[in-house]
Amino acid sequence: MRNHPDPVAVGTLLRHVLELLDGDVAKVYEEQDLAEYRPRFSPVVRALLSEGPLPVRDLAAAVGVTHSAASQTAAQMARAGLVTHTPDPRDARRRLIELTPKAHALLPQIKAEWDATTAAMAELDAELSMPLAELLTEVADAVRRRPFRERIAAACRPGP
Repeated sequence: MRNHPDPVAVGTLLRHVLELLDGDVAKVYEEQDLAEYRPRFSPVVRALLSEGPLPVRDLAAAVGVTHSAASQTAAQMARAGLVTHTPDPRDARRRLIELTPKAHALLPQIKAEWDATTAAMAELDAELSMPLAELLTEVADAVRRRPFRERIAAACRPGP
């Protein structure tokens, strides 16, 4: 019996690898009494530290996720007391996502974990044939050039 997904099921394999990596990062947060902090919060925290308060649309673009995903993550972070949603003084229809004092107080601990994760990723990359981020970037670029659904449709068409 195997303890990993079928390599032909690439989507399942990608989710499995993400679960392994994120699961262990989440355990580190728990061990450091940061149980309410999730790995998916880190890109948002980084964007807000770099850009300051942002509307969800701009946050989504900065993080590289959909508007819906950014909104859901911001809502989870608000429940954990890490961000607030405040009215945008330039546009009352929009709300700005902003780090709370609680989030700022946790930053030394969070940044220390980021540094440790970066070091652990470098160690893992040394065991691989190429750095994981480089490979995933290459895959994302290839799929942007020619969407996967086009590749599937071409594979379904009968030959000449």
